[in-house]
Amino acid sequence: MPRDIPVGNGSLLITFDDLYRIRDLYSPRVGRHNHTNGHVQRFGVWVDGEMAWIEDEGWHRDLRYKPDSLTTEVTLTHHNLGIEIVCNDVVDIHQPVYFRHFTVRDLAGAARDVRVFFHCDLSINGSPVGDTANYDPTTRAVIMYKDDAYFLINTCDQNKAGVEHWAIGAKRVGGAEGTWRDAEDGQLGRNAISQGSVDATVGINLQIKPFESQEATMWIVCTEDYEDAKRINQRIWEIGPERLITRTEAYWKLWSRKEPINIGALPEPVQDLYYRSQLILRTQIDNGGAIIAANDSDITHFAGDHYSYCWMRDGALVAHGLILAGQSELSRNFFRFAAKCIGDKPYFLHKYTPEGNLASSWHPWVLDGQAILPIQQDETALTVWALREHYEAFRDVEFIKELYISLVVRPAQWMLEHRDHNGLPLQSWDLWEERRGIHTFTVAATIGALNAASKFARDFGEMDRAASFREGAERMKGALRRHMWHKERKQFARMAVPLEDGSYRLDMTRDSANYALFAFGAFEPDDQMVESEMNSLRDVLWVKTDVGGCARYERDYYHQVETEKTDEVPGNPWVICTLWHAQYHIAKAKTLTELRLAIPLLEWTTQRTLHSGVLAEQFDPYSGAPMSVSPLTWSHATVVSTCVMYARKYDELSARTNQSNGKKQAKS
Repeated sequence: MPRDIPVGNGSLLITFDDLYRIRDLYSPRVGRHNHTNGHVQRFGVWVDGEMAWIEDEGWHRDLRYKPDSLTTEVTLTHHNLGIEIVCNDVVDIHQPVYFRHFTVRDLAGAARDVRVFFHCDLSINGSPVGDTANYDPTTRAVIMYKDDAYFLINTCDQNKAGVEHWAIGAKRVGGAEGTWRDAEDGQLGRNAISQGSVDATVGINLQIKPFESQEATMWIVCTEDYEDAKRINQRIWEIGPERLITRTEAYWKLWSRKEPINIGALPEPVQDLYYRSQLILRTQIDNGGAIIAANDSDITHFAGDHYSYCWMRDGALVAHGLILAGQSELSRNFFRFAAKCIGDKPYFLHKYTPEGNLASSWHPWVLDGQAILPIQQDETALTVWALREHYEAFRDVEFIKELYISLVVRPAQWMLEHRDHNGLPLQSWDLWEERRGIHTFTVAATIGALNAASKFARDFGEMDRAASFREGAERMKGALRRHMWHKERKQFARMAVPLEDGSYRLDMTRDSANYALFAFGAFEPDDQMVESEMNSLRDVLWVKTDVGGCARYERDYYHQVETEKTDEVPGNPWVICTLWHAQYHIAKAKTLTELRLAIPLLEWTTQRTLHSGVLAEQFDPYSGAPMSVSPLTWSHATVVSTCVMYARKYDELSARTNQSNGKKQAKS
């Protein structure tokens, strides 16, 4: 079930499913720990003797955000019960506090007895073993805790403050379903404490006059210390939750519009998605610098692992989107995090936890009895390339100085050493993490990295290094042209596999990743070989259904829907792969007419969003339903990058057109 409307502040992240149930609660870092393990946190109302949980039939749900903010605006309507609930969810910008403010309105024209219930099914630090839940009379709150993780759950309405109705008990042991069952008669048992596999439910009673409404707020303080939780709770009482919610909403409006980037040439829905994508990106980025791929625990049930890690390739490309959007502090944090992860090595390993530790991996250290590096070289290369993009944008010399050796010199020298007899990179895993060889994407990314390192070395006065890196890039480009271009087919291979005689076996499978040929500066976008390659990718990999979009590669097996008509449906459409073609049109455009070829691909992307603006990784090629994780950070970053690229090229071509028209008028 796709995740929707995430809210967070870089240390606390809350995700919802499409039924508006909280499914993931990450703290104290984005991506770690998940204190729900994906279990449902229920929300429901008891109205005049009838109970309706939010997942029940009868509800109409509209899940959206308020404009330019990370405050949700969720409208829940139940016509049979005759009520409407408008909810605003937000995580405070300063404190680790999740708020839900809600307004309940009568639609039936009668006085109503409404009881609203919140169910918290936590598995603290990833496990329910040893959890405790108790009612604390000093804070008038329910506290759930274990070790160094405390969750203080409290409520208030217009007339009273503090939890008055609660249930605490066992879940998923001895046949116990959980305390949410206790709410279904409108009454909660007020058990004082329970330990082990426990949950809790709190309730608020509202008396509503005909066609009128009542408001209330629930919050969860998430800290590592009980005294800190009490201090924050007291601060909420003093300031008032509504004021804190308003403050946070104002902050995100300021944050999302801080850069005067003119995207007015784009259609309005695309402009909206550009701003929304920046905000959704922010929810997936830890304050410590880790850019997390996705935080959707449902994928765990499919793959036995999750996406709550930082892949340096994803991170570098997301950082590039942040750079283009002017979000310099976030990109700086990422590169500092990258320096921590790489340590004394000249290369990155597979992926990292939000703390910067080595994460789970399926890349072996031994293959066919031989020791190998379990790496994807593009991850190292793209980090170097993106760091140069950051410097070109912000010219922050003091910042670059501290990273020059660890993120530029050592990786670039290693990339020169890590080459075969023809000057191509040695074998590593591809960006899809599925096959080992010499990949066009990796080669192009490495060329971009070596050119970036050469510019850095020149800036730092190291001309010998600058020349060495530049020459390495040129030799690699020549080798790419000679050994990975198929002259008869007029296409680049996606991968070359070294043979014993020193030649290569080419894998000519059409793969969207070959967009890298122009994306990182290996070739010019108007190079005839690049043009031939991109046309081939579009022809073969476009999904020929009403949904459309571009697949990753031919016969893509990951979440595969179509297994027979693979000529029509080579794989599921992906946002990133589709927008890579938009980026190609932008890069090679020489007129405004050519530039506008990118618009339909951006519009295709807006059509794939949930109502909230959230984008998944991929989509069902027949129904268009989101598949795999949602939101995917990389998807939203590619939207941001493509929009800024379009805006810049539009300004450039418009200026050129105006200048040309001016000269013509002068001559006449």
